[in-house]
Amino acid sequence: MSEVLEDNSVKESLINITTDLASDDFSRYLIDRMHQLEQRNLFLKEQQLKTEAEKRKANSQKLKFERELRQLRSEMERLKAAPLIVGTIVDVLENDKLIVRSSTGPQFIVGLSKFIKESELEPGTQVAMNQQTLAVISILPPSKSRLIREVELVKSPDVDYSQIGGLKEQIREIREAVELPLSNPEAFVRIGIDPPKGVLLYGPPGTGKTMLAKAVAKHTDTCFIRLVGSELVKKYIGEGARMVRELFKLAIDNAPSIIFIDELDSIAAKRYDGATAGDREVQRTLMQLLAEMDGFNPRGEVRLLAATNRLDILDPAILRPGRFDRFIEVKLPDADARESIMMIHSRNMTLSKNIVFKYLAKITDGSSGSDLKAIVTEAGMFAIRNERECVEVEDMENAVTKVLNHRKNSNQIVENMFQ
Repeated sequence: MSEVLEDNSVKESLINITTDLASDDFSRYLIDRMHQLEQRNLFLKEQQLKTEAEKRKANSQKLKFERELRQLRSEMERLKAAPLIVGTIVDVLENDKLIVRSSTGPQFIVGLSKFIKESELEPGTQVAMNQQTLAVISILPPSKSRLIREVELVKSPDVDYSQIGGLKEQIREIREAVELPLSNPEAFVRIGIDPPKGVLLYGPPGTGKTMLAKAVAKHTDTCFIRLVGSELVKKYIGEGARMVRELFKLAIDNAPSIIFIDELDSIAAKRYDGATAGDREVQRTLMQLLAEMDGFNPRGEVRLLAATNRLDILDPAILRPGRFDRFIEVKLPDADARESIMMIHSRNMTLSKNIVFKYLAKITDGSSGSDLKAIVTEAGMFAIRNERECVEVEDMENAVTKVLNHRKNSNQIVENMFQ
């Protein structure tokens, strides 16, 4: 009996052990399964976030493409629109009517858009007109020629009186004629005279005429408008005269300003009978320049300067009082002026203590300011070539010989060409 009981207890213990083992396996299975489901859930969440980001990106791309499509459609509609006709206002009438001359020549009485201000309607203004009804749609901005767009317009030149040597008298005269009317116009009103309308600088090449004009513009803080006279000579009839008008208008728009016409003899030479077609066009340009000078306000904020190397060939009409009222001769520098000019151009150079500028001024007789600047620069080149620490007297002497000989040979070549 006892043996039977022992067998039963053993069986029960074995069953309990098997049950416990099965319970542990099931628990581990459940735990593993939960981990797998959690990982799957995290993966699905990441996929959801990624899908939402791609959706937002796709929506933004869609909006971008829709915006570009609208822009392209509007551009296509704009390109399909009928072209407008360019016209010029001849006269302004009552009841929103205008007399307009079309680009083809005929004149029409037309209406205008209600969005155009009456203050903008002036004779000579360019307008855009509808092709069917010729109604004025908009006001066009004033056109400027290529020359006026490319003209040298400097708000404040970088040349000062301290950079000009040997021209004290010329500086005094140009300051009285140009600077004083702009800085102290009350002085002329008090005395009861008008300042000079125009100032003409004349003299040999390279004597500092352009530098004088730039210096007075800088000192008066005015806009400096510079061009060469030959730039006003054009092929087609009336084009040069139109450029002269636009040049003076540009100066008025940027007032206070100084107009500087270099090489004036290229458009203001004496007029002769039997001129060619090209000469007649140059004369038209000259006549327009004379007309602009006659209509010039001497007490305005625009001053006129000009320079020439050939005063003897200028037309008498431009030299009479009332056009160019002051003539300033810029001569070749004397010994003291040459010394001053060379000191100015060499003040930033490393020079030997043995250099005596009085001696250099003596051996450069007949040189212009530009020649002296070339001599100083060439002396520096000699010093660099010889690997010196500073410019020596020998370098200066070699530079004088080189520059003056080059000038002499150039003059001989020019003389031989016309023999």
